[in-house]
Amino acid sequence: MDYLSKAEEMVLLAIWRLKDKAYGVSIRRQILKDTEKDYTYGTLYGLLRQLAHKDYVEMIKGEPTPKKGGRSKNFFRITPEGIQALKDALKLHRRIWKDTTEFTFDKI
Repeated sequence: MDYLSKAEEMVLLAIWRLKDKAYGVSIRRQILKDTEKDYTYGTLYGLLRQLAHKDYVEMIKGEPTPKKGGRSKNFFRITPEGIQALKDALKLHRRIWKDTTEFTFDKI
């Protein structure tokens, strides 16, 4: 089984939370809001390419913005394979963190 990296997991969760509003800027903002981690766009788009290569996300070309010369946004949608990867990540977290709470570490 191929597990997600922590960074891939954060990006997939951001896309899942954003639903049909997931594009570069909104994904970056969601990750910052959720984790206080501020990815550069280069890092973010590298992760998105990785996730697309694994078939966990797909890119959808949006319509150009209404202003003159407006660019199209590339939206990202999580695939069924991406959902399964998130489910597997959650199962893994639960398995490796079982029998622990934040108070467990106070006893060390």
